[in-house]
Amino acid sequence: MSALTRRGFLGAGAGGTVAALTTVGPAYAGAPDTAGETGRAVGAPPAVTVTSDDVRYGDLTARGYNGRFVGKPDSVRIVHTTEQVTAAVAEAVRDGARIAVRSGGHCLDGLVDDGQVRMLLDVSEMDAVYFDEERQAFAVEAGAQLGHVYRTLYLDWGVTIPGGTCPTVGVGGHVQGGGYGALCRQYGAVVDHLYGVEVVVVDGAGKARAVIATSDVDDPHRDLWWAHTGGGGGNFGVVTKYWFRTPGATGDPAGLLPRPPGALLKASVSWKWSDLTEEAFTRIVRNHGQWHTDNDGDGGPYASLNSVLLLHNAALGTVGLNVQVDGTLANAADLVDDYIGAVTVGVDVAHTRTRATGPWLKETLKNPYETGAYDRSKSKGAYLRRAYSEDQIAALYRRLSDPGYDGHASVLLYTYGGRANVPAPADTAMPQRDSVLKANFITYWADPADDARHVDWMRGLYKETYAATGGVPVIDGDSDGSYINYPDTDLKDPEWNASGTPWQTLYYKDNYPRLQRIKGEWDPGNVFHHALSITY
Repeated sequence: MSALTRRGFLGAGAGGTVAALTTVGPAYAGAPDTAGETGRAVGAPPAVTVTSDDVRYGDLTARGYNGRFVGKPDSVRIVHTTEQVTAAVAEAVRDGARIAVRSGGHCLDGLVDDGQVRMLLDVSEMDAVYFDEERQAFAVEAGAQLGHVYRTLYLDWGVTIPGGTCPTVGVGGHVQGGGYGALCRQYGAVVDHLYGVEVVVVDGAGKARAVIATSDVDDPHRDLWWAHTGGGGGNFGVVTKYWFRTPGATGDPAGLLPRPPGALLKASVSWKWSDLTEEAFTRIVRNHGQWHTDNDGDGGPYASLNSVLLLHNAALGTVGLNVQVDGTLANAADLVDDYIGAVTVGVDVAHTRTRATGPWLKETLKNPYETGAYDRSKSKGAYLRRAYSEDQIAALYRRLSDPGYDGHASVLLYTYGGRANVPAPADTAMPQRDSVLKANFITYWADPADDARHVDWMRGLYKETYAATGGVPVIDGDSDGSYINYPDTDLKDPEWNASGTPWQTLYYKDNYPRLQRIKGEWDPGNVFHHALSITY
């Protein structure tokens, strides 16, 4: 069974900590202003420095998701508290050493594992999840993985955040990029529930300190909070902690965040490539896109729907559809059957189907997002405001059906819309608020010698899909740019982005000027930067 087939729903919203920085300036001259507020502050282990002669070095530098990128820092700093993060940043400032930050390690491009990085700051041990009585919000440290967050919030309080379906993704980068997942149609994006953030920043004098910024209208740091609601990692500082509370929620902690369903009804449909015709493939993609275009509103019977159309390539052998709804609904089975019926109508090709109901937490923690030996990848993203055109579907079919391509490639069309489209584009830094689907283009392979061939293949697929708009999903009636948690440095290259639309606009749209102003205020020395970082 292939790696992609094993992953099922895959990792909606997957995106690790994207936080690379170059540090310059005078020595650290102060302590964080949040001492005592971290979940591990009392009795925490000291920071650990691992160098290349340490047996742990290989594990720590090669645990990134994309095997194409493996850094060779002088050291890896394992930190446990905000104070230790602040001290590490201060040390890097003093020494003029470039550092990068790793949380879950799911960054899809080389923004963290960069050859120029000299200190890799590993925050994965900072994984506390608890209720903060003072702030009346749930505190989650930046190294916590989504599965741990879901399990703790659910078992202790019966609540959750609407994050991605890959339980091993770290919240550090996932949240900063906006975050979405299986519950987003019903409850919105992750950042729609972000109340506050703790960030280690460096001022114009080179002083490192920890700052807390919240959504409170009278918070003088509110702009810094807003920048972390989709502005992407590695732009303003090192995030050490988040606080989550649904806007307007008060009272008992069990009512401060969304409550997931007690059970999920999951179903799948699979077609063999050997049975598919171009007509059948076209109808599947068209039906799927049209259903989401027609059912984009907030609420209604399909509020709990999550699905992904898995357009695997011929080498993987199948095209599939995975769907889930609230399994406690009396008509859950009918909803799933009707949805699958709408996607498969007119598709006269044999297919297999499965359907089962299980507890929410058990089902949510099932997908580890493992790739096995196929650990090298190239990915791209897009927001769809409506179904793909006939020309775009033809391009997808032409490339994915190619019997000569041996990579494990997919175009994954994830459910979006619903409540995720309720906020205005400027309410959060993530401006895409009227799309119906998110697309993740990705291919995997095993042999480093084949890197160039597979990267070029993916570039060609994307360029052909968006041939009418310069090779990228320009912001128009059909597309709405791309998702910063699917980082793609090709968007900076005029060879692959001939649209005339800057890459910053594709990710941030009209929010980019405000992000630039915040960057100038909170990182005046441009200490924090990487290949896709905000500049001013």
